Amino acid sequence: MDKLNNTLLGRRLKEMRRLSGLSQAEVAGLLTSRGYSVKAGAVSAWETGISQPNSEQFLTLCDLYGITDIRQSFREYFRITAVDPMNELNSEGRQLAFNYVNLLIKSGDYMRRQRTIKLFNLPASAGTGEFLDGDDYQTVVIGDDVPDSADFGIRIHGDSMEPRYTNGQIVYVHRTSELSDGDIGIFYLDGSAYCKILHKAGRKLSLVSINSAYKPIPIKESSEFKVFGKVVF
Repeated sequence: MDKLNNTLLGRRLKEMRRLSGLSQAEVAGLLTSRGYSVKAGAVSAWETGISQPNSEQFLTLCDLYGITDIRQSFREYFRITAVDPMNELNSEGRQLAFNYVNLLIKSGDYMRRQRTIKLFNLPASAGTGEFLDGDDYQTVVIGDDVPDSADFGIRIHGDSMEPRYTNGQIVYVHRTSELSDGDIGIFYLDGSAYCKILHKAGRKLSLVSINSAYKPIPIKESSEFKVFGKVVF
């Protein structure tokens, strides 16, 4: 399934979950009770199109959301249209197409790349600030849409970085301790983690929100401050 269809599927999964009155954590708990090791972060990844549930998980989600006609769910709920161009070819044409696909696969140059990355379970604040626990994370699969420079992911909490980043959105971060003025990063400041813009004015530093309703947070000389990394996606 391509990125567009992943996104469409994710939107419909989110819509059906909300219609069912369930939170992401509740869905993860119900899936776990049925034998799947699923956390809320995985449900979020499905709904944002970063990844997709496997066939068994998808069928269980349909059951949880009260979808009884799976075919109809694809047509009407998820509105995904899969057109197979192979249907237009005769047997000889299909064989030539399969041969070409095999050559592309063997070359290794045209394969969709996937890798795993750490997704921290406790969000970085885009509002009041919450502590980032370095040991509390899960491993998620990401694709080519996430830059190679990304070293970990973290979920945003709050609305101070809207409209660019919204509450619950996952951002991907390149681990570095050096940022330039105007860079968006993940920061540790006096016991809390933040997603903010770093502002430098001479030797003075502050963390700035995109949402103008929030005042800049000054970084004092006495503050315990650390840069976790630069947001790259």
